[in-house]
Amino acid sequence: MADMPKSVDIREEGPREGFQIEKNIIPTERKVQFINALAGTGLKHIQTVSFVDPRRVPNMADAEEVVKGIVPKEGIKFTGLWLNDKGLERAIATKKLTIEGGISLSASNAFLKRNQNVSIDELIARLPTTIAKYKEHGIELEGGLISAAFGCNFEGDIPVERVVELTGTLIKLARDNGMPFKRLTLADTMGWATPASIKRVVDAVWSRFPDLDLVLHLHDTRGMGIANAYAGLQMGVRRYDAAVAGLGGCPFAGHKGAAGNVCTEDLVFMCQEMGIETHLDLDKLIDCANMAEDVVGHPLPGSVMKGGNLAKLRAAASQAAKA
Repeated sequence: MADMPKSVDIREEGPREGFQIEKNIIPTERKVQFINALAGTGLKHIQTVSFVDPRRVPNMADAEEVVKGIVPKEGIKFTGLWLNDKGLERAIATKKLTIEGGISLSASNAFLKRNQNVSIDELIARLPTTIAKYKEHGIELEGGLISAAFGCNFEGDIPVERVVELTGTLIKLARDNGMPFKRLTLADTMGWATPASIKRVVDAVWSRFPDLDLVLHLHDTRGMGIANAYAGLQMGVRRYDAAVAGLGGCPFAGHKGAAGNVCTEDLVFMCQEMGIETHLDLDKLIDCANMAEDVVGHPLPGSVMKGGNLAKLRAAASQAAKA
């Protein structure tokens, strides 16, 4: 087991991952308000929208309008998600987002068919073309991603060896096409991970590829999100995707119940209490979490947004004791 990191880097995905699964259409101006509020919390990377077929993800039909309303802020990357060349072209055309190249595979054929209507082998065959497209536009390849890395609602348990093999496939494809990368995201797309499987998969990937900078993308479907993040910290992982208030979920993952991402403010609170630096303002994140709940119009699963920041409560108690 590695040493705990002294600091962590958190990428906020609430506006994209969160709003995509909502059944009610969220007004563009509320999305913009939310993103601009997040930009005041200390976050350095906010994933804002996805450029996908609006017939399949109706809440992303206004992606360009949302990006248009974002107020740029020095030192913050506002990014988007795309699944094909058309989506990439739409993201580039905004002239406002930071365009980060990425290549991805899924450890589950069944999920990939539902999400992108392709097989693993078909997607592998497409990746050189994707990399060539990045080269054409002068876009750096920032990293790779493996979805369903810890299990799948349609395929069951995912062998660790498959995740390691697919990691090697991504690394080789990128290197052979002249765009090597160092960062890999392991995504618990359907919330199958437990602390034990987090440690098992991270250990296996790092044992084979020790120079990779790993990112954990965790979902809280079975209440394991924060426990899995803690397991990641124990393994030395210092990069996490998260969503304020526990927003989110993949529309094609076959979920019931809480399907959102690990909650940003809960993760920040845990790190704060452990002495791990996040460089984020927890109170402002709590404000954003409450705003998110108002925007979507229903309760969200975040805990710290309800229980409060202990540092603030301790200060108030200390002040009261002196009075």
